[in-house]
Amino acid sequence: MVEALRSSAVFGSLRTEIIAEMADAVELRQVESGEAVFSEGDRADSTVFVISGGLRVSRRGRDGKLLVYNQIHPGQSIGEMAMILQQPRSQDVTAVRDSTLALLSREAFEALLLQHPIELNRTFLKAVHDQFRVGSEVQEKWLAQTIALVPLDRQAGADILAPALVQALQGLIGRSGKQVGHLRSDSALAQRLMRGDTTDEDADRAQLEDQYAVMVFEAGAADDAWARFAIRQADQVVFVTSATRDPELTDLERQLQAVPGYALKRKHLVLMHEADRSWPVSPLPWVVGRDLERIYPLRSGWRADAEHLARFLTGNAVGVVLGGGGARGFAHLGVLRALNESKVPVDLIGGNSMGALIGAQLACGHSLEQILKQTQHFAKGGERLTVPVVSIVAGRRVERDLRRMFGELMIEQLWRPYFAAACNLTRGNTTVQSTGPLWRAVLASNSPAGLFPPVVIDGDLMVDGAILENVPVQPMRLRLGTPLERRRGNGTVIAVDVDVPESLRADPSLTRVTPLSTLKRKFMSRAPDSPSIARILYSAGHVGSLNQRPRTIAQADHYLEPPVGNFPLMAYQSGAEIAEVGYRYAMEKIASWDQQLMMTPAS
Repeated sequence: MVEALRSSAVFGSLRTEIIAEMADAVELRQVESGEAVFSEGDRADSTVFVISGGLRVSRRGRDGKLLVYNQIHPGQSIGEMAMILQQPRSQDVTAVRDSTLALLSREAFEALLLQHPIELNRTFLKAVHDQFRVGSEVQEKWLAQTIALVPLDRQAGADILAPALVQALQGLIGRSGKQVGHLRSDSALAQRLMRGDTTDEDADRAQLEDQYAVMVFEAGAADDAWARFAIRQADQVVFVTSATRDPELTDLERQLQAVPGYALKRKHLVLMHEADRSWPVSPLPWVVGRDLERIYPLRSGWRADAEHLARFLTGNAVGVVLGGGGARGFAHLGVLRALNESKVPVDLIGGNSMGALIGAQLACGHSLEQILKQTQHFAKGGERLTVPVVSIVAGRRVERDLRRMFGELMIEQLWRPYFAAACNLTRGNTTVQSTGPLWRAVLASNSPAGLFPPVVIDGDLMVDGAILENVPVQPMRLRLGTPLERRRGNGTVIAVDVDVPESLRADPSLTRVTPLSTLKRKFMSRAPDSPSIARILYSAGHVGSLNQRPRTIAQADHYLEPPVGNFPLMAYQSGAEIAEVGYRYAMEKIASWDQQLMMTPAS
């Protein structure tokens, strides 16, 4: 108990004698998974310390929807401020696992306050100050958490995934000095926990949480009782199923949905495919009826896929956002090469315009050399002028070649999450396409307004996203939506901006910009500067994103701006040279990164 108090953000700085007296004053309480600890609006008559297990903070929105917030881990506490200020509880707190808690009542706290008024009042004032201080720094650390790996059918392959996942988790947290535990139903410890001896069970749970940063409880297809026990002890539940089976809810899933506290757990679904599968099955049927954080298409025996899953479960997934910029976008290939050589994974990728085109090819598994050749070939195609009623060019060649490049592949059938950003002229916002035909998403993101006709999607008009957000970092941060719409939320976001601001000016001697003045400038270098329609449309299409740039930079963990301003927008023949510039720049930047930034713990 003393150690739990020492870990408290409020009481941890007190003298040893006061902490010992406080430890004697607390009351131990056992709560089962799903049991309410306190509810919103309750009288705040105690502070709660977690000795083992875990609590989940939540509340109901005005529409009645459940809003799930952070978890309280062993060694942490909740309710100090409400108790001290005598305010009603501002949220619901529920046991997300079977837990042992220590309650310090307000009466016990006031008795201690009479004995140690100066120290406790100083602690109280500091707590109030810290609560309202803007920009206070919080030192992140690995917090004990439990993951239940539960197969939904006998062909799921959870027995193959489990050791690979444990190894991947150990690789992630090994630098912290912590260990990853792996518990199966046939172990002596599992049997002892299952017997339910309260004393031994509490001691075993506390020992596990003290020894391991992450504990993986592996269930077998026939281990129904053990699966339920593991789920009850878990912060996160990873269901594993064969991708070829019927996506209907299983009996176990239906029964769990009625279990108190189950809705507060983070839940994931792994669709296990054969190792040589070309493309995963569509995850759309698996969303129906399930409250999931994310769906993962994995291949049996693929170490990289297990590592991908481990990064998501621990909040370490890396999202890369690629911006638009014409031929300067070839610098993305150099940055991606530098990331690969530096062992920085790409778990999600999204982009706009040229970034969307390159990102889509990467998400399809194409090599960087292949992407360079395909993109240069694509750029050589040109486009026909059309009657300028809707646009200057028809856009049919670009659509045809994108269909050839990606076929009828759907975004949701990629092994790694991908999105393309576009400006929705109908709704006046950035629309992120993370489902539907891949070619159509890339086309919409590569259709500058006025130059190309808008792409029609469900009646909405989509154009190049640079009007609002050329480097779509904000969509990468999205935490809400369906399992196919959620992207980063937490973790590391790397943004690559190749859009070099250009000065759009006319010679002061001109009173009007006319076709004649622009043609003169085109053929006579000494003629007064007069911008072309292409330059005007390009600048108009980037005004919003240029104003957005400070916020975009602030939202990214790493914001890279390769020095490609010397290359013209249409210098597609210089693709290899531009990529090399991006590579050298990125390697220099990556060398200065603190690698711990790639290991941010999950909340």
